[in-house]
Order: sequence, then C-alpha cells, then structure tokens
Amino acid sequence: MKRLTFLFVSMILMGTGCIGDDILFDTLDPELRITNAPDVLALNDTYTFEAMYLNNVGVEEMVDLEWSSLNPDIISIDSDGMAEALSEGTTSIRVQYDDGTNIFQDDAIVEVGDMTVVTPVQRTGTINTTSSYVLTGDFTLSEEGNGVKLDIAANYQASTALPGLYVYLSNNPNSIASAYEIGAVQTFSGAHSYTIPNTGINDYNYVVYFCKPFNVKVGHGDID
Repeated sequence: MKRLTFLFVSMILMGTGCIGDDILFDTLDPELRITNAPDVLALNDTYTFEAMYLNNVGVEEMVDLEWSSLNPDIISIDSDGMAEALSEGTTSIRVQYDDGTNIFQDDAIVEVGDMTVVTPVQRTGTINTTSSYVLTGDFTLSEEGNGVKLDIAANYQASTALPGLYVYLSNNPNSIASAYEIGAVQTFSGAHSYTIPNTGINDYNYVVYFCKPFNVKVGHGDID
C-alpha cells in the first residue's frame, strides 16, 4: 500500500513539473489555405487544386469552397478546383470561404509554361520549451514519397526527466485533440528523424511536444 501511494504521489509531482508558466488557450484564428499549388502548369494541361479550412481550434472542416482565377484567359478553374491552362502567362488562383460572418481567402501564383512543375517544398522551424525542462532544437519538414520527413537537427536537446514525452504534428499549438501522433520520444539529444506517411507538407503548422500521460504541453515549434 505504501508503495502504491509513493508511485501515485510521484506521478502527480512529475505531471506538475511538466506544466509551464503559460496559460494555454485552444482557440485560434480560422484559416483557409491552398495545399497543393504547382509553380508551373503546362499549356493545355489540367490540374486539380485542393484547399483546407481549419476552424477556431485548428480542426479541419469540410466547407463550400469558391475557386476563381484572377485571369481566366490564362488559367480557368471550375467550382471543384479543376484548372486548365489556356495561354502562356502568370495569374493567381484564389479560393474563398464565406461562413456568413467572415470571408477567408488564400491565393497561389501560377505560371503557364511548357511543362507542369511542382517544386518539392521544405519547411523549417525551432522547438521551444513551454515548461521548466530543457526542450530545444531546430527542425526541417520535407516531402518524401507519399508523406513527409521530420528531421530534427544536431542542436536538439530534451530533458530525460520529462515523463511520457510524445511528439505530434498539429494545427493547434495547444492541443493534440486532432493532431497526428508521431510517437514516443526515444532520442533526447542530437540529430534524428521521423518518417510520416500519407501526410502532405502543408497539412500541419506545428510540431508539438506533450507529456502524454498527463496531457500537458511542454514545447512546440511553428512550421514556417
């Protein structure tokens, strides 16, 4: 009985140690973004654009999107996001969503040329601790196959005292409710990487670290 009591008290203390000084708020500004824009679209070629709407807690919602081309003589686009390159030049493809109160919008500049080009995207960021424990390091997110690869840099350091440390990709820096769980942290110092299948380079905006047993955030990095 004494042993069980000791373990329970220890877990409470460990959980308390994870908590940072910040008060966490889950609400965010809703966001609409194009997720797969090409750099160049081949003349007379077609291409289906995709977009993602994230609500005020960073969760994707299916909404009615309105697509348009700022110069439909160069690229036309229908209501389903299917675009056709009609003449050489450069124009912007726009997506909008009207929720009845606000209009959300994103634009992608696309050139019409000899061949369709979608340049591999690479995004970067820096992990910062939100607790009293050490958690820091740079990272790079890049496209790989049908998914992405998260490379953590050599300057990464994480305290081994953090209990049940897990890493996630999320669209809300303060919640893992709809996040992609990459897994338990096994490396606490130096360079390492994670391969995440069936995930787009623009699907998430944050790398987030939580003490999973206590659902307590201990750090995150914006994916720029």
